[in-house]
Amino acid sequence: MSLNAERSYKMKLRDVENAFKYRRIPYPKRSVELIALLAISCTFFLFMHTNKLNSRLKEMEVKLQPSEFSALGITGNHISGHDAGKHDDINTLHGTYQYLKSTGQLDYLDAAQLNNTPKAERDFIFYNRLEKTGSQSMTRLIKNLGDRNGFETFRNIIRPARALTDNKEEEQDLVDQMSELPEPGVYVEHANYVNFTEHDMPRPIYINMVRDPIQKVISAYYYQRHPLIFAQSLMRNPKKRMESKQYFDTNFNDCVRNRIPPYCVFDSHNPFNGDWRRFSLHLCGNREICTHFNSETTTQIAKMNVEREYAVVGSWEDTNVTLAVLEAYIPRFFTNARKVYYNKTDKFSINNVSHDKHLDEDVESYLRSSFRFEIELYQFIKQRLYKQYIAVHKDEFPSQ
Repeated sequence: MSLNAERSYKMKLRDVENAFKYRRIPYPKRSVELIALLAISCTFFLFMHTNKLNSRLKEMEVKLQPSEFSALGITGNHISGHDAGKHDDINTLHGTYQYLKSTGQLDYLDAAQLNNTPKAERDFIFYNRLEKTGSQSMTRLIKNLGDRNGFETFRNIIRPARALTDNKEEEQDLVDQMSELPEPGVYVEHANYVNFTEHDMPRPIYINMVRDPIQKVISAYYYQRHPLIFAQSLMRNPKKRMESKQYFDTNFNDCVRNRIPPYCVFDSHNPFNGDWRRFSLHLCGNREICTHFNSETTTQIAKMNVEREYAVVGSWEDTNVTLAVLEAYIPRFFTNARKVYYNKTDKFSINNVSHDKHLDEDVESYLRSSFRFEIELYQFIKQRLYKQYIAVHKDEFPSQ
């Protein structure tokens, strides 16, 4: 198959004409039967031999309800009296507000200066969603808002496997594909940041979601070991190897403590450090430096992209804040986001599996060192989100 024919074939596969529905790559009938038989066998094996894991990882619904502070957007991250004065106050909404007020920056905080939406050159959102940050929930919310606010939502097909970065040709394919989609619209894909200007194409509105890096990696660890999730991954990628019973039974603390490769070794020399383990890669881009794990340089590039390019990077950890900022900074798409979300909260809480979030002291110490720059990026993003919120709602905060 020639290069042009191969690219044409890829573009047909990635055609998103049928909005918000995955399209499947056709397989011959016998292959489909073999894959189905393999999936059934694997599922049976997993349920028979991972009872302990299965009981620990029952699927649950996470209900995110407004708190009594929702009028101010203050969620569970607000600080109480005995927390006052701690060094990490700046990493809470209330702490950020007090810091800006005490340093005199509050009076000069301007929402327009924190709003990158006007920089967009087309009425189109690129949501290069991050794994295990509630991206399915956000995508469902966007689809509901599209039905209400008059825009279309598009999603890519699920790739069985992909490299950490796209090359220039693959970037161009993605840019060309999105340029052909109608406005107003939203395109959703697990992809790295792409500079559309470098491809001589109009700039979209960028958005994303983040999550505490350590909780993100714990969640990903157990999610990938859920029997049904693992069986689904086998169906998407028949070449995926079958794991042992120990793989499913080992808890996260023991896996990290024993540095079981490749899943529980977090250092820059481990080639397995894929994009589900951190979000600096997605926010940095497709350059080789962006693949470096726990890298200060990668972190700084990601910060620059967030600051200059992204309209909003939110978090379900701050549901009220995030939805309020999306409403204020991208009103064409997110008007009434809070109303829609809280009227149908259960509908937007999906793909959650219960798991043990406890970290032993030695494990936590190792992870905080391994994810040092990832945590720095996460805190930078949360503080920016808080500043965006405060810039719009600062008159609503208590005087004390």
